[in-house]
Amino acid sequence: MSPDEYCQQKAVQSGSSFYYSFLFLPVERRRAITALYALCREVDDTVDECSDVAIARNKLQWWRKEIKAMLDGAPTHPVTKALQPHLKTCSLDGKHLLAIVDGMEMDLDQTRYLDFAGLKRYCWHVAGVVGILSANIFGATQPETLQYAEKLGLAFQLTNIIRDVGEDARKGRIYLPVNDLQQFNVTAADILKGKHSENFEKLMRFQAERARAAYAEAFALLPRADRRAQRPGLIMAAIYRALLDEIERDGFHVLNQKISLTPIRKLWMAWKTYVRG
Repeated sequence: MSPDEYCQQKAVQSGSSFYYSFLFLPVERRRAITALYALCREVDDTVDECSDVAIARNKLQWWRKEIKAMLDGAPTHPVTKALQPHLKTCSLDGKHLLAIVDGMEMDLDQTRYLDFAGLKRYCWHVAGVVGILSANIFGATQPETLQYAEKLGLAFQLTNIIRDVGEDARKGRIYLPVNDLQQFNVTAADILKGKHSENFEKLMRFQAERARAAYAEAFALLPRADRRAQRPGLIMAAIYRALLDEIERDGFHVLNQKISLTPIRKLWMAWKTYVRG
């Protein structure tokens, strides 16, 4: 199996919505974004699939060394071998790649966030920098496009947090800021126990509006000159905003189930967004 085939398999097996945004890209850009996505998955799985914190930390340290080896032109893992040829052509910054690993390590050190400012820092590491890297792969020509991509990454991560509240709680993690919980009289114990309530719905509606505001801010930053090149991000935004609407229609029952869109609906939305440009 070639490095590109390994990354493709990783992307398909994940079942992620991101896969649908890659389908309409030219071959080389599709290879680059698939390799970047596979790297993110590998690093994320290091934390999610390892119950021993010390082992997970050692694995993340290995990934730091492997990314540095890739930057020096000597990758050893299939994912870094697939990504390495695209570093220069797509202007991929090593600091951003290493920041992704830092974000995953934050999950080993922190399971609560006191306020939105602290949560935004985490979101920048695990999603904002991915947005910037992705925008460069798609073909950013304006500095404002990278600002758009960073903000869009935040919007995606806020949507993920809403969708995964129950799943994260079962891992002992609560990404909803503590001061937000206090504002709506929802306790950490309520979330850990999967207790749905009217106050919880109000809390989640507040989170959804915050996410929607992030999408609006991102779209306002995207220059017209780069809009066509950035269609993969817009495809993802269409899918994620539809998911957010679906979660709200369901009354934010996310503590004991994971709401998702069907593959055919994602594909339809991807095609429709691509055609409209």
